[in-house]
Amino acid sequence: MRGLLTVLVLSLASLAAQAEPIAPASLTELARRSDLVAVAQVRDTDYRMRREIPVSGSAYLRPLITYKGDDTVEIFEIYEKGLHERACYFPNPTVFEEGRRYLVFLVRDPDDPERFRAHPEGCALDVLVDRDNRYALRYPADGIRLGDKLERLAIPMNFADRYAIVADEDLLPQRRDLLLARGAIEAYGEDRWIFLFGIPLHEARRLIDPAALADRVYSK
Repeated sequence: MRGLLTVLVLSLASLAAQAEPIAPASLTELARRSDLVAVAQVRDTDYRMRREIPVSGSAYLRPLITYKGDDTVEIFEIYEKGLHERACYFPNPTVFEEGRRYLVFLVRDPDDPERFRAHPEGCALDVLVDRDNRYALRYPADGIRLGDKLERLAIPMNFADRYAIVADEDLLPQRRDLLLARGAIEAYGEDRWIFLFGIPLHEARRLIDPAALADRVYSK
């Protein structure tokens, strides 16, 4: 679970370095500003690392559901550089693992239109699979600074997704205690926790104004 630990360490470092906080944005606003909105799965990453923390490079994702953008694309690239709040880095799956799934909101990279970059608010929300094989946003949804009140949509869920389980060593104590206080996780075996709530993906989708997705490019 080193990937999770890396993300958390990076988050702490970036928060300390952030001079001005980024204002939250709604899902509709993010979608309107995005060139690509999709549920996608991480296939590979190619990062330059410093002390096991990514500092620049690309992730390669496979789209599963495309809401906005070219739905003929089989793999797309997300480039990130530097350490900052909501930096868009992803854990790399091993050859034995299935990659994590995310709901991503991305813009074309002005330096290379063949790849994508994150919004200042972030780029991705964790997507898990429940025991009925349906997608749901993991709750709390904390990968993007959102203005939407998602707690009203969160419901108890039985996840069949291995990424609903997190090792204790990969949760910062403050984060673990907050999740426990909110009833969002419970113990799952020894030194592990499991997330208990999710937001059905179709419910989250309803928060996005269809006009914000209007310029989707369809395949022929």
